[in-house]
Formats: sequence, C-alpha cells, structure tokens
Amino acid sequence: MKVLVIDDHALIREALRSLIGRLKWDACLLDAANCAQAMRLLEEHADINLILLDLTLPDRDGFSMLAELREYHPTMAVVVLSGSIEQHDVNRALELGAVGYIPKTTSHDVMLSALKLIFAGGIYIPPEILDRELSPTDGDTALHSPTALGLTERQTEVLALLAQGKCNKAIGRTLGLAEPTIKNHVTAIFKALKVTRRTEAIIAIQKLRLKLPQHMPGIGGAADLS
Repeated sequence: MKVLVIDDHALIREALRSLIGRLKWDACLLDAANCAQAMRLLEEHADINLILLDLTLPDRDGFSMLAELREYHPTMAVVVLSGSIEQHDVNRALELGAVGYIPKTTSHDVMLSALKLIFAGGIYIPPEILDRELSPTDGDTALHSPTALGLTERQTEVLALLAQGKCNKAIGRTLGLAEPTIKNHVTAIFKALKVTRRTEAIIAIQKLRLKLPQHMPGIGGAADLS
C-alpha cells in the first residue's frame, strides 16, 4: 500500500506518518510539501492507493488539485485534510470526488477510525458537519420527509446509516440484513435522490434537509467507524 500526504507543514506530514504507522498496515508513505512535488511523485508511483490532501497549499488551490486528481487518477482515493469545517468547503470537496473530509482538529483516534472506514468502502464526514442544522432558505422552512420521496421505512433506515458514513457491510450488520439486500436498498435510494454515488447522496440529504431517524443503533453523534 502506498499513501501520499500533500501538506506544506513538515510537522503535520510527520504526525501523519506516525499516525498511519499505528494502523499496522504494510504502507509506504510518501510526502510532498506542494502540488508540484506531488505531481512528480504521482508520475513515479502510479500505484498510490490513498492521497491525503491539504486544501491550503503554497503553489496551488487545493480544490483545483483535487479536481485534477479525480480526473487523471480516478482509482486513487483522495481524502481532504483541512483546517476548515465550513459546510461549503465540505460539500465542494465531496462534489469534486473526495471520499472523506477530515478536519485537522480531529483527534488521532478518530482520524484512525476515519481512515479504516474509508478503506472499508465508506465515506467519512465529520459528525459535527452531518449533525449541523442547515439554515432554512426562503420558501423552504420545513424538513422533507423520505416517505415523500418514495422511500420505505427500511430504506430510510439504510439512508440514515449511509449518511453516517457506514459502508454496506456495516449497515447490514447494524440492521441484521444481508449485504445484497443492502445493495438493493442503496440502489433504490440513489434512484429516489437522483444521484449515482454515496457522496452525492450525502450532499442531497443536506440540500433536501431530510429528516432521518436518530434513535437506532449507530445513529446520532459520531459515526461508528470501527
């Protein structure tokens, strides 16, 4: 496994090196202080599995770097590391194809769990972002009901767990359902939300201000990232 850290702060790169070492993965960690260095490393190492990308870089905007990475290296998972927890920054990163958004203020233990979740096929979004109340817009002061979108009670439960960043296997374990059944529910959810990816589904949840169940295993507070 090869991991590339793109951050202009040497202390952060070193901290991430130590953190990833705690995962006990047989990982080769590469690091770059700017986008130019990162692009050279990408040319030399086409088998990089994971990129941890800072949004504030000295030679280029991190969002444009993210867009280029997703276009030319679609098989590489990109996780954004940022000092910002602004809703619009999180949404933009997800829309550009990031599979996770980790604030730099995140504790080491939570960051470890987030990385484990991402490698299990999930998407990590900070709980404080998911739980934050969206400001009502003009003419749209009420929360939408998943039922109004044609979702069943079970599909709503699946959607609530998906919104917490759980992968299909973890959702099935929580609800006591087989993984193929969960896949069928996820397909129906995507169709109802008019999306094709999990990140788009999470963004749609926020834009539609869907009211999801909060009193079931794994819902509420931080996501179950084990």
